[in-house]
Amino acid sequence: MSDHQCTENPPNLDPNSGSGQVEKLGGLDTYVSGSTHSKLAVVLVSHVFGYETPQLRKLADKVAEAGFYAVVPDFFHGDPYNPENHDRPLPVWIKDHGQDKGFEDSKPVVEALKNKGITAIGAAGFCWGAKIAVELARQELVEAAVLLHPSRVTVDDIKEVKVPIAVLGAEFDQVSPPELVKQFEDIFATKPEVKSFVKIFPRVKHGWTVRYNENDPSEVKAAEEAHKDMLAWLIDHVK
Repeated sequence: MSDHQCTENPPNLDPNSGSGQVEKLGGLDTYVSGSTHSKLAVVLVSHVFGYETPQLRKLADKVAEAGFYAVVPDFFHGDPYNPENHDRPLPVWIKDHGQDKGFEDSKPVVEALKNKGITAIGAAGFCWGAKIAVELARQELVEAAVLLHPSRVTVDDIKEVKVPIAVLGAEFDQVSPPELVKQFEDIFATKPEVKSFVKIFPRVKHGWTVRYNENDPSEVKAAEEAHKDMLAWLIDHVK
């Protein structure tokens, strides 16, 4: 499996993007958007470029508009992957930011949300973040999960999911190719008790939901369609 696509097309990070603000949640700097009075929350777990990705924050704002308290934690502690730092290629960087560590860091975030009076939580994971979202779903720490162009999510991970889960994949994805996503779908077919939804988007590549070209109408349309599917799943199952 190639991780090369994970690092293609890096976004321009912007700490001031989005209509929310950054505050501490579960010990992590976290972009938060939406009403603190909401009883429903969604944790959006970023790709390797981190929580300052403008298109990810824009999506968090959309999630907030749908009535959720949307949170995007900085699981990289101020150290997102930087493709311009040639001393730390992805395999080196990932040693400091393993997905297992990301999952451990997500538990205090979930705990902090519950302490705020949140009664139901969903997780949406993008690339690197999908592994954290699937782990939250496996351990039933969230009510539902959405995996968008997942990275390093395995058939075994999927077998153990017990809460409603959606997987949005890309036709041109070397990280989680359509064949793998179809294997996930086959597993769901054997587990009718777990609500599931699988969709492979044509003519898009890994990362398309948060690294799209805003000047390309077809890329924007595909990203927005995925956002809509993600939101529909969360609205149906996080309540």
